[in-house]
Amino acid sequence: MKVHLMTIGDEILIGQIVDTNSAWMAQQLNLEGIRISGGSSVGDVSSQIIRGLQLALEDADAVLITGGLGPTKDDITKKALAQFFGVDMQFHQGTFDRIQRLFERFNRPLSSSHREQCYMPANAILLPNRMGTAPGMWFEYGTKVVVSMPGVPYEMQAIMQDEVVPRLKARFALQPIAHRTIQTIGEGETTIADRIADIEDSLPPHIKLAYLPNLGRVRLRLTGVSKDKDKLDVELDQYTRRIQARIPEWIFGYGEVKIEAAVGQLLKDRGLFLGTAESCTGGYLSHLITSIPGSSAYYKGSVIAYSNQVKMNQLAVKPQTLEQYGAVSEQTVREMVVGLIPLLQVDLAVAISGIAGPDGGSDEKPVGTIWLAVGNKNQVFTRKILAGKDRLKNIEIAAIAALNLIRKFLLSQLE
Repeated sequence: MKVHLMTIGDEILIGQIVDTNSAWMAQQLNLEGIRISGGSSVGDVSSQIIRGLQLALEDADAVLITGGLGPTKDDITKKALAQFFGVDMQFHQGTFDRIQRLFERFNRPLSSSHREQCYMPANAILLPNRMGTAPGMWFEYGTKVVVSMPGVPYEMQAIMQDEVVPRLKARFALQPIAHRTIQTIGEGETTIADRIADIEDSLPPHIKLAYLPNLGRVRLRLTGVSKDKDKLDVELDQYTRRIQARIPEWIFGYGEVKIEAAVGQLLKDRGLFLGTAESCTGGYLSHLITSIPGSSAYYKGSVIAYSNQVKMNQLAVKPQTLEQYGAVSEQTVREMVVGLIPLLQVDLAVAISGIAGPDGGSDEKPVGTIWLAVGNKNQVFTRKILAGKDRLKNIEIAAIAALNLIRKFLLSQLE
């Protein structure tokens, strides 16, 4: 089965917002064995919507549309769809009653625009929207299907999960598909590919391996398609174990686990508390750590030591260390770790100091020079990384590298 993803809205065409809906839908549909044949974006113009839909249906079994279902005048998707199917618009009392109850609950008045929102193409099968006022719409078009959903991401996602995916699975014959995702950190895709080349070469035709790189991380995704789902699961598990045995030092988890969650679990399993001392990252590392639910079980807090004054006053970094070696140095991050442990009364501390850029570098320490340290009362690991000139990327790279350094330090304590 092939699906075309179509977004409607001038705000997407002019780059005012990024189309995250299509990426999310593609991921969800792929998990169900549904292939994405293409994607397109059109403006808030009826002729563009109709022409875009005609072209999409030429090569797809279903077209999933997002956007243009709101109560304002620029939301014209429904009228364009009615014109495409050659049907009238009809008032849907059930939708109006639902909106009215919702607004009464919040003591807000209904406007004429909300009543206008309740007019639907006569041939639409309405799909409940538990997260908003505008229902989705399902249209049968010969052997094909057209679906229209709100552009608000959480509304679209609810309709997709509750209605669209189950209906597509019931409407079309889908071949089972399965995935295994291996999360790696610390090495690039080329190095990983070289290490597991013979395993990749041994994959049968119905199993593919994809490399999905991100800053400091690479996801390895095994994807298999087969009529025999049980046999496919066994095969995928076997190849996952082979890859795991080949590159264990780079693997931090499986599925969609994040490195900050994996590190948090290591700390929790060992009953340890972590503290962070950040300079150039300005709290980004602590943001990642505390984005994980339950992080209070292993994380105590942070000192944002952006200035040398804070490094000296709060973390007991020696003035002579800063004078002789500078804030961005191995010696400074070591002392930041040593000073943070008693200050926050933690078992483990990590420190970051670097030149995020785009200014501030020198020949000796160019922009992107970052020093990291992690340790406890007995031992401190350090690492120097050389990133690029993009400030935001340097901050993210530094935080991810710090998380990996924590991971490696914790694992080393078991050796």
